[in-house]
Amino acid sequence: MIKNDKQLAYTKELAAKFEETNQKLKANEEKRRLDPVGWQLIQDSNQALRQKLISEVEEYEALEAHNPTQPLVLEIDNINYLPDVIIKARIALKLTQQELALLSDHTEEEIKAFEEKNYHNASFLDFLAVSNALGIKIENGKFIAHLDDFYQQELINIRSQVTSHTNLNPVWM
Repeated sequence: MIKNDKQLAYTKELAAKFEETNQKLKANEEKRRLDPVGWQLIQDSNQALRQKLISEVEEYEALEAHNPTQPLVLEIDNINYLPDVIIKARIALKLTQQELALLSDHTEEEIKAFEEKNYHNASFLDFLAVSNALGIKIENGKFIAHLDDFYQQELINIRSQVTSHTNLNPVWM
């Protein structure tokens, strides 16, 4: 799962390298003639890996394009992917790690560490505090993330403080 713009750029670069490798492999008639099964296996393997990377890019770009004023609906088919819900919700709701830290009463370093390790290093209470700040609820078997009025107001306050200190425009209000 792509969690930030740096990982997005790297993933796009990697997908391009897989495509370039496949183009070179397709042009290698001698390899195809001498080992057609091996040639096809490498081709298929590279294409499958490239497609996985492209799917991750598309997912991240869709999260970034999400309107944060609208609820985000996520489905997971395995409880092991529950940390992904939190990370995806933060991205789609246009919260920085620093903003989520302030909303959930954590430090930015803690949020970074949680995301880096997919929340495996977070206590249950940490997990609940972060999911509560993101407004994550379960409705009809789906996870819904939407900042409630209290957290929206808190976010506005946080962003106005940051804006007044740095003279930067907030990302979303």
